[in-house]
Amino acid sequence: MGDTKKRCFVVMGFGTKTDYVSGRKLDLNKSYKYLIKPVVEAKGIECVRADEILHAGSIDVQMYKELLLADLVIADLSTSNSNAIYELGVRHALRPFTTIVISEDKLVYPFDLNHIVINKYNHLGDAIDIEEAERFKDGLGKQIESVIHKEESDSPVYTYLNSLIPPRIQKELDAAAEKISNAETAPRETGRALSKIIQDAEDLIELKEFEKAKLLFQAAIVLANMNSSQPDTYLTHRLAFVTYKAAKPDLVSALNESMRLLQSINLAHTNDPETVSLAGAVEKKLYECGEGDKHLDEALLFFLRSYYTLNNRYNGINLALTYVYRANSTLNTSDVERSADLVMAKRTWNRVLFLCERDWPAVLEKEKNDKSRLDGNSREGQELQEYYNIQKFWISVNKAEANFGLARFDEYYKYSELAKKTPHPAWMWESFTEQIDKLAVALTKAGHLMEPSWKAPAS
Repeated sequence: MGDTKKRCFVVMGFGTKTDYVSGRKLDLNKSYKYLIKPVVEAKGIECVRADEILHAGSIDVQMYKELLLADLVIADLSTSNSNAIYELGVRHALRPFTTIVISEDKLVYPFDLNHIVINKYNHLGDAIDIEEAERFKDGLGKQIESVIHKEESDSPVYTYLNSLIPPRIQKELDAAAEKISNAETAPRETGRALSKIIQDAEDLIELKEFEKAKLLFQAAIVLANMNSSQPDTYLTHRLAFVTYKAAKPDLVSALNESMRLLQSINLAHTNDPETVSLAGAVEKKLYECGEGDKHLDEALLFFLRSYYTLNNRYNGINLALTYVYRANSTLNTSDVERSADLVMAKRTWNRVLFLCERDWPAVLEKEKNDKSRLDGNSREGQELQEYYNIQKFWISVNKAEANFGLARFDEYYKYSELAKKTPHPAWMWESFTEQIDKLAVALTKAGHLMEPSWKAPAS
């Protein structure tokens, strides 16, 4: 009979995705790596996600086979991922048993799913709360034990249409369920290699090794797009990011290449704020490199799109700076227009301060709740402490920059010092001071049009 080890197919997005309803960014790779995969494998079940399965033909064929043949399917609906919701529906139509549905706890149901049991977990955005992870993993493990050996319907399709007979397919596809076909084994191993390449590339980004990460993402795209005419959106987005950051052979060439990559994944019409935010950053940098005011206009439009979609500090800070840039550009032809841009910049800085006041206590409360976990020397505890420090650093520098733009220099110095005392990688401080320098130059030129007039602080 060959290897009869059971197989779990995990339905979810991968990489960092944005929940459009709440505007939060979630690292779904961490959900998979720390919450799902270790629990499944601890039960002696093979665990795979779509990015770990390379296919010899159409990805749709392989996906449908997994949805039909997998002994267990776990579907994570976090960020209201439309693909995950669709694939869950397919699974419910194909198999009456052994489907588990999960999501992070702030999921807003896109439609009536009250008849489906959804197991919730708490996601910090860029990290997973350790205590929460242990709670969820224990519950998920018990649920797997409960459903894997039972023939009790968890599909609403088979619950409400209880006379349905599950579909069967021809023998050669049934044989795939035994996991002994050589034709299946090689793509699966290559799929694992693809997943490893992506993770290695992400690790290199953390180390600021952008040129090396670019080579890995290029290799990942070649593997992922085999026999597919459609570009992989996530991988293309990441390649565009590292291309911009690598700045090879020179910065302007890299920026233009990055924009071409973003345009290849429907930049003009996409609702993905991460893609739009990156496009804004690239266009702003092209303007700063002296490539023309047309790039400033594009940057402003991209930052507006992402700012009003996410309502977050990062896009607010960049949007305000871009307004000040435009106040100094040839895009404005009168002081009235320049003053209007400066008013919009001030309103945006005030909104950033509001968002900082909203986010700061939430981070402190989470950190307080995790104190027992942070006191130890475990790797997970160290990663969680780094997460909290980085969140506090960015909130502090966002408050500092907004106050700088509003000429509240005492507050600017106060929050700059707070950020400096918060543990952080050196590049973060360099990024902040570089942005302040740019803002100071721009406001020195146009600040006299503000009410009251903006004047640089005494050195």
